[in-house]
Amino acid sequence: MLNSSKFFSLVFILCFILNFAIANAGDEVMQSNQQVNDFALSGFGDKGKKSWDLAGKSADIFDDTVKLKAVKGTLYEEKDNVLLSADNGNFNKKSGLVHLEDNVVLTTSSGAKLTSDTLNWDRKQQTITTDSRVNLDKNQMNLQGKGASAQTNLKKLQVNEDVRLDINQKTAADKMVITCLGSLDVDYGKNIAVFNDRVRVERPDITMLSDKLVVYFNTKKQKGSAQSSSIISAGAIDKIVASGHVQILQGENVSYSEEAVYTAVDKKLSLLGSPRLVIYQTEKMNAAFRN
Repeated sequence: MLNSSKFFSLVFILCFILNFAIANAGDEVMQSNQQVNDFALSGFGDKGKKSWDLAGKSADIFDDTVKLKAVKGTLYEEKDNVLLSADNGNFNKKSGLVHLEDNVVLTTSSGAKLTSDTLNWDRKQQTITTDSRVNLDKNQMNLQGKGASAQTNLKKLQVNEDVRLDINQKTAADKMVITCLGSLDVDYGKNIAVFNDRVRVERPDITMLSDKLVVYFNTKKQKGSAQSSSIISAGAIDKIVASGHVQILQGENVSYSEEAVYTAVDKKLSLLGSPRLVIYQTEKMNAAFRN
């Protein structure tokens, strides 16, 4: 037979376990009572025009957040609407920020498509950020990297590290791959991309290494459009400027300079700033040297 102290101790433990189980069961009931199907939110601008909407196939509503399944969002802009989708997402009621996870896809009406495992969407600032790897297809170019921040219309984009850009030119001989360990800043409005830290440019016939690389894209006006803005033309390169410890490898030949400029119109490579060429074999090189 149990003595009185052991008996009361046992009763206390049983009561604690029972109360804990009831509390958890109550939480589950509360969650299930707050679950809704076909959840949808919309935002409107100053003139009453819809500026964004957010929807989910189902939603669990908590005090501060709404957990969504099969998320779809749209940001309505004057020239370029943005569509967002993901398997899962969280909507923060206080800040209005949206966090998306699993099979995240962002597409713009101008033809850009970005995919990632996670994405944070700030509707008010019209920006997106992520620490995950990203993949962007736009204008016959494919961009990959780890971590990114951008405008939601993808007109300005920064990729943080481990960058790779594949540029599909008109011919296979002109195809180009650019990689860097550091960041990449792209401004599609100005048609310029800046690569940083151990930049490597590879073409079938030549490889170029540098600390920094600036790529200027060729542009053209959109046919049948009244807009005067230009777009990147089929991934075409106008000019490339490499700077800082520039090395150019062509066959067994190596050249060194402080700066190198490649112009696509004449396919000329100019080496600037005390250029030095090391020739291991006789080979025709398409390069011009200027001090």
